[in-house]
Amino acid sequence: MGIVLKQSLKNTLVTYLGFGIGAVNVLFLYTNFLTDEYYGLVNVILSAATVMMPLLAFGVPNTLVKYYSSFQDGRTSDGFLTMMLLLPLALILPIAIIAYLANDAIGNFLARENTLVKEYVWYIFLIGMAMAYFEVFYAWARIRMKSVFGNFMKEVFSRVGVTLLLVLVYFDVISVLFFLKALVALYFLRTVIMKLYAYSLRWPKLVFKFPPNSSEIIVYSALIILGGSAAVVLLEIDKVMINQFIEIENVAYYSVAGFIATVIAVPSRAMHQITYPLTAELLNSKDAVGLKKLYQKSSLTLFIVSGLLFLLILLNLNDLYDMLPVAYRNGFMIVLWIGLAKLYDAVLGNNNSILYNSEYYRAVLIMGVLLAIMTILFNLWLIPKYGLNGAAIASFSAFFIYNTAKLVFVKFKFNMLPFTSETYKVIALMILVGGSFYFIHFSFHPIVNIALKSILMIAIYIGVLYRFKISEDVFGILSKFLRK
Repeated sequence: MGIVLKQSLKNTLVTYLGFGIGAVNVLFLYTNFLTDEYYGLVNVILSAATVMMPLLAFGVPNTLVKYYSSFQDGRTSDGFLTMMLLLPLALILPIAIIAYLANDAIGNFLARENTLVKEYVWYIFLIGMAMAYFEVFYAWARIRMKSVFGNFMKEVFSRVGVTLLLVLVYFDVISVLFFLKALVALYFLRTVIMKLYAYSLRWPKLVFKFPPNSSEIIVYSALIILGGSAAVVLLEIDKVMINQFIEIENVAYYSVAGFIATVIAVPSRAMHQITYPLTAELLNSKDAVGLKKLYQKSSLTLFIVSGLLFLLILLNLNDLYDMLPVAYRNGFMIVLWIGLAKLYDAVLGNNNSILYNSEYYRAVLIMGVLLAIMTILFNLWLIPKYGLNGAAIASFSAFFIYNTAKLVFVKFKFNMLPFTSETYKVIALMILVGGSFYFIHFSFHPIVNIALKSILMIAIYIGVLYRFKISEDVFGILSKFLRK
């Protein structure tokens, strides 16, 4: 776990820096510098682009990680990389033609409830395309075990760019309409920088003699489209569907609550950047012992960190909402439901990496597609009935079913679970800390209240972890820190 911990810690710091900047954007700048309608529009554009991204990427990011380590010959490896660069164009070009020819029909569909969306169909496609190739070049870096810079570009660069653009809007240097155009340019710039970095690690040699197993690779990529699309649908479709049923400003309200809950997923996002290629190597070398060890250690580490974040967010939420505009303050249940879904994600560790890099990926992809359809049906049912809370319940229900299915599948096929006796100790610790602080309320300024409660909770949580050595990896990090 040495390289995992080292790069995961760096990625966690970078990701939290990005989320810190994102928090300023989401909680304060967007909510005060844009109208609720335009903030909702930004979320619809970015969410719809994110939903399109796996399709436009043609599954290449996952395929790069899965197959790259299996090629030992340099020329075959170059042919493989050339194919990975060209493959996304197989869908980007025809989808661009369809979007051009059916622009009005697509716009009318998206603008059924909110006419503001109609003029921005191309923004969705262009950002989706930029996101797709960014992920390709990011995977190009990850296969070289270099994930930190790409993580910085993904989590920090775009958010800093948005901060600068929002400040320019506030001072009337640019209009909101120019802001939306600049947002598209920002995502393209991010992709170009990532491309240059990836090429600095390994400059591509265009070799049009593709690997002998090209048909297998293309089939895998095509199937990964389904898996990637299913995963993104589970994450982003709720915002797109809120736009279809209720006023667009509600997308803004939901997005703020969703962002708060998503902070719980930061450690998972950081660790998966390095555990994904490591899992692929363990599977390729058939190291069952190493795979189980990575599975359980990644699960425990993520559960410890995400569990603490879950408690900090929920128990400080009322004070946080006191600092937001009134319209954004009714999201407690949204944060709770989405937070629980993210916590379940964390306890699965590198489960996704195991499934997508194994020979059983087809069954899992089909399962994911079925559950993505179920998510859409949940949203169709619950949003008109319960509004924003319905969207959150739909997301939680879909994630619960999907994650449970993946958990059972790995147990059945690999005969291993991520849980250990330490997992249940962490659950007991969360109940202890959560129960102790639930009724504690300070009467100072919200920032002071959050700081005081957080310091006390963290001290007790970490103290118990250290005292009882609940995790070897966490104990090792704490020991080094305390010695310093």
